[in-house]
Amino acid sequence: MSKQFNVPPVVFRSGGNHPNPTAPFQPKTSNPIPFMSFDVGSSAPPSTTTTTSFNTPIVSSSFDEEPPLLEELGINTKQIWTKTISILNPFRINPDLHEDADLSGPFLFLLAFGLFQLLAGKIHFGIILGWVTVSAIFLYVVFNMLAGRNGTLDLYRCVSLIGYCMLPMVMLSALSLFVPRGGFVVPAMAAVFVVWSARVCTRLLVEVARWDEHRGLVAYACFLIYMLFSLLVIF
Repeated sequence: MSKQFNVPPVVFRSGGNHPNPTAPFQPKTSNPIPFMSFDVGSSAPPSTTTTTSFNTPIVSSSFDEEPPLLEELGINTKQIWTKTISILNPFRINPDLHEDADLSGPFLFLLAFGLFQLLAGKIHFGIILGWVTVSAIFLYVVFNMLAGRNGTLDLYRCVSLIGYCMLPMVMLSALSLFVPRGGFVVPAMAAVFVVWSARVCTRLLVEVARWDEHRGLVAYACFLIYMLFSLLVIF
């Protein structure tokens, strides 16, 4: 014997015989799907400023206002170029350009020197970096011992000056690729470029540090440093 259940009848708001009845508790809206309603005429133009729920304006950043990448890294290409041009003329050197020391130009010159040596079949990158460090410390100690209390040369500026004066050594390393080995041409070229680098480095050290005494001893120390680098090219 089946058991019967009493099901309450469904009562609609607008009556039982309405052709489109609505379910109970349904909001009275003209559009049953609110999030699908679009009003094209009332759309506002896009703006670069958005607001949060706390009414705080947020201004979107623009990439055009960002500084260049080289400037953020502290690399001034115009300054490197002017310093390089001043080194090319050993008789007219402008020490004022080297008042602001940097290591970007010296790093490029040392890298170029190592690449030309690599083309000659010599891997000297570690030797070059090590010798530059030792040479800077050596020249820093010698200069400040000679100057005494008048010595104003710091180690950072010393590395910068030695690196920029490596430009003649880079030229020697490039020219030695086209000169046959075993003759006296490469040693003669090396002597000229060593004197060039030593003269420029001595002049810059004396003018930048503003100490003009014992110039010969400073020139001798610079000559030993660049003679050491020329041996990498000769042998």
